Amino acid sequence: MIRDPDAFSTLLAEVRRFVRDECIPAEADVDREDRIPEPLVERMRALGLFGHSIPEAYGGAGLTSEELSLVNIEVSQCATAFRARFGGNTGIASESLVVDGTEEQRRQYLPRLASGQLTGCFALTEPEAGSDATAQKTVAMRDGGDYLITGRKCFITNAPLANLFTVFARTDPQGKGARGITAFLVERGAPGLSTPEAYRKMGQHGSPVGEVVLERVRVPASAIVGGPEMEGQGFRTAMRALNKQRINLAGLCIGPAIRLVDEMVARAASRRQFGQAIAEFQLVQQMIAQSNTEVHAARALLLETARKRDDGLDVTMEASMCKLFASEMCGRVADRAVQVFGGQGYINDNVAERFYRDVRLFRLYEGTSQIHLTNIAKRTMAMAATD
Repeated sequence: MIRDPDAFSTLLAEVRRFVRDECIPAEADVDREDRIPEPLVERMRALGLFGHSIPEAYGGAGLTSEELSLVNIEVSQCATAFRARFGGNTGIASESLVVDGTEEQRRQYLPRLASGQLTGCFALTEPEAGSDATAQKTVAMRDGGDYLITGRKCFITNAPLANLFTVFARTDPQGKGARGITAFLVERGAPGLSTPEAYRKMGQHGSPVGEVVLERVRVPASAIVGGPEMEGQGFRTAMRALNKQRINLAGLCIGPAIRLVDEMVARAASRRQFGQAIAEFQLVQQMIAQSNTEVHAARALLLETARKRDDGLDVTMEASMCKLFASEMCGRVADRAVQVFGGQGYINDNVAERFYRDVRLFRLYEGTSQIHLTNIAKRTMAMAATD
């Protein structure tokens, strides 16, 4: 749902210029140095990128799911680290507060997340709780009117630089599965909270990912997302946030694929073999045609799902479909791009090689492809059983 087409067209053009004129020229340096220069982060703040999905009442732009999907497609046509820098704030790090936070929590944190004053992160994954997110070992034990949180989270985007952590911990030792998991808001500086050095990764350089260590971190009951009455309901909060994030991620897969199709076309036109541009070879044309067709299919699926969500429909299954199809599609396109670039595509500091490393992660986080296949199958069979 596009609420004001003219205003949204202006916003989209502004994002497109930022990506083209400021992000793309800095890609190679960000990849080599594994960091985004602070002046570029300041530009992100000035452009309002940290608050696109946060409601206007709390300082954000309040974009609809369809609008945010279109912005994500544009902003991800450069190195993935750029969008990851503010992505938590426009995704899972703020969505938990938007859907389940108390009014006091929203007013305390959402304006600062929207402005980029705070960087949020979503601390759910653990060494033994990845695809099985309910297997939480982090615990939060009552101590008077407070809770003491102890545990270790891993693979947390922006953990090394985050100011606000949404931490999931088991408050009911007897609870099984999703029961008894609670979401807490923990600020950096809380005694017992630490973030070790960021991981060295295959790709997505410039986007710090690391661990969150909690050693008897004391928080009041008011730190529970949604307040004390939401104790034990944290897994529901996590799933509500992740459903939206899976739609967001589909857009973040489509953007790189669009960029790679453009790069393939340019490379095929300029590279010559056997006395002619390789764009004249039918098998090269086939790779480009397949890639462009799959990009359009992913975009259509994403926008249809986003519109359904804006209409208030349950899109749990469709969100999984979007994430599955778009991430697998992006991987195929990246592989074809390396093929079209030939040996040059395997050399460091090359756009095809860089994206090939960056997009591999898309098939792992926010639910692996295999988990989404399982979810889609279960829901499809459940729907058939009720017909």
